[in-house]
Amino acid sequence: MSDNPHQPLYQSEEQLPELTSDARNWAMLCHLSALAGLIAPGVAMFIGPLVVWLLKRNDHPFIDDQGKEALNFQISMLIYVVLLCCIVIGIPIAILLVVVNIVFVVIAAVKSNGGVVYRYPMTLRLIH
Repeated sequence: MSDNPHQPLYQSEEQLPELTSDARNWAMLCHLSALAGLIAPGVAMFIGPLVVWLLKRNDHPFIDDQGKEALNFQISMLIYVVLLCCIVIGIPIAILLVVVNIVFVVIAAVKSNGGVVYRYPMTLRLIH
């Protein structure tokens, strides 16, 4: 996978199945499901993307890619919040990270709904 958000998922456009509105909507839901973490803080922020990705990853390569991206970002944010909150800096930075998380999730959802391969900044690529 390329880190360039404007490159296609495959070298040849012929290999890529048609990007349907259904695939774009499921990719968007992979990102937006992380907002469940606002209702149930903690692990809920990556449980939503995990469930959507596991259920729909085989339906289209775009859903698979964006699901992994959403999941990696949420796991990264959880690690950052725990490390910063408990070890180094404290609650104000953790609150700032939650706001940053929400902003990037909304941006990713809009981009993926538009059919753009989105890459979050500050993401540990744990799931390939």
